[in-house]
Amino acid sequence: MKKYVSILLEIEHKIRKGQYRSGHRLPSIRDAAELYGCSKSTVLRAYAELERKHAIYSIPQSGYYVVENSGDLHHSHVEESVDFTSASPDLNVFPYLDFQHCLNQAIDTYKYDLFTYGDSQGLETLRHTLVSHLADNQVFAEMKRIIVTSGVQQALELLAKMPFPNGKEKVLVEQPSYDIYLRFLEEANIPVCTIARTAAGIDLQELENQFKNASIKFFYTMSRYHNPLGSSYSTENRKAIAALAAKYDVYVVEDDYMADLGVDHSFDPIYAYDQTEHVIYLKSFSKIIFPGLRLGVAVLPEVLLKTFNAYKRYVDTSILSQAALDIYIKNGMYERHKHTICNLYSERIHMLNQAAERYNQTGIIEVSVVTSGVYVQFKLPRTVNLERLVQRLSERRVQVVSGKGFYLKGYRELEKFLRISISRAQPGQIDEGVKTIIEEVRKGNWY
Repeated sequence: MKKYVSILLEIEHKIRKGQYRSGHRLPSIRDAAELYGCSKSTVLRAYAELERKHAIYSIPQSGYYVVENSGDLHHSHVEESVDFTSASPDLNVFPYLDFQHCLNQAIDTYKYDLFTYGDSQGLETLRHTLVSHLADNQVFAEMKRIIVTSGVQQALELLAKMPFPNGKEKVLVEQPSYDIYLRFLEEANIPVCTIARTAAGIDLQELENQFKNASIKFFYTMSRYHNPLGSSYSTENRKAIAALAAKYDVYVVEDDYMADLGVDHSFDPIYAYDQTEHVIYLKSFSKIIFPGLRLGVAVLPEVLLKTFNAYKRYVDTSILSQAALDIYIKNGMYERHKHTICNLYSERIHMLNQAAERYNQTGIIEVSVVTSGVYVQFKLPRTVNLERLVQRLSERRVQVVSGKGFYLKGYRELEKFLRISISRAQPGQIDEGVKTIIEEVRKGNWY
């Protein structure tokens, strides 16, 4: 028997026996070669065959994963850890076959484009498609102002580094805020100012003072489904932020990375209230499809286009991925998958809220009011030792994220909290997970 066939059969056996379950990450090519005592090309051949049989799928720069298997459904999740940490989409609803179809169609449709370096602004047909796609979220823009980026993170880094026409130099960030961006700002020595944000919002008077006096280049904010708080700005707050930006010539970088996870169709982004082109709108496609796609979009005021493109300089996003996404949106698959994900996550948030109401009757934990997205803040008493709580929960197989990492270093944490994510928490685990958290907080004994 050929070596690649024996590898293939062993992996199929492990999938059938439940050793490799839906979403399980297979060993890397290098690790598998060492494990099976063969060459990397032999492992690649086995994985390619498994992929062709739709047993596994690959995510660029991430690895190979097991496709959802109906045989997994009878396996109990009781003994598995409750994952309240992951920000990635649920692999069990990954649109593998749909997106594979789009990739194949993209190769046939755009075969000549794949032999060029492309346009640093992004594939023209995708950008044209995005004009109407973004308009569904009340983001109206000409194609020339839409730039495809290697995820939202790339756009955020470029904006922090480049000069702005207002001649100001500081970036205003909420506290708490997106941890990866905060770490970048620190490491790149970008001048920053801070403003406190809670589940209730921000102090608009304080925001105006900073816009007026602190030489703010731009204000970085997540208008809905905030990471890590999970909450969204009220309509009044969004209108006020747009008005203040215009009044004091401060730009707003609106990171609407979870735009597609909303079920509230009355929500309009800050961008929709911008009358003076002071709002930069960012959107990610990783939360609705998969992180390895690494595609985001930036909608820029015309005055920033030349500088942004100069800093971006070269093509850094896969033309094939862009072409596949273009087809995925055009043929309606994106919209259908969006509804699937929205409904799934809304159900899980509802289960979380019900569990919190059931076990938190004394109010020892303050739960943010969230009905969409993936994050919920569990605000804790000040006496709680966060590190000890996370450790104790881990020992009881409940994985959570401390809120401490969502602040700039040296910033005195405004609140002690856990960021709870439901994106990969299985429905049958949520109730028990919430119950365990509340039990451990009540138990005390932090030292």
